[in-house]
Amino acid sequence: MFAHNGIVVILTLLIALMASIMPLPIGVDVFRPDWVLVVLLYWCLALPNRINVITAWFMGFLLDVLLGSVLGVHAAAMALSVYIIAGNYQKIRNFSVWQQALIVGVLSALYHLLVFWFQRFLLDIVFLPSYLYPVITSIILWPWAFLLLRKIRRHFKIS
Repeated sequence: MFAHNGIVVILTLLIALMASIMPLPIGVDVFRPDWVLVVLLYWCLALPNRINVITAWFMGFLLDVLLGSVLGVHAAAMALSVYIIAGNYQKIRNFSVWQQALIVGVLSALYHLLVFWFQRFLLDIVFLPSYLYPVITSIILWPWAFLLLRKIRRHFKIS
């Protein structure tokens, strides 16, 4: 991963992790996009041989540690979401950015529902519609993140 400017990929993932734990006002916090998932999905589409399910599981594990949740909950949900992209990356690459945004929204919803189901099984929590608010912001974020990360990939000639 370190060859061919892999450090830039790692930096983008670390910035996404920091954005995931950055303090926000309570009214805005429920709409926090899935920064790590969006960045992982982009890199998985762009570099499927380097960013894969194992990377997603590791990033989810780091997110579990940073958020103080049960270890493995975010890791498993993120790995499953990235698995779907990794299995279909050739088709999804050919879609327009807005079609990709809808796919990101579906995967973000799957991610949040998996996290809810795992936590429901382990901690007996109650479902709130606000669990799915980040899906909307992730859909809105995708075109901007796609363009920015593609510009970074081309500038640093990441292959």
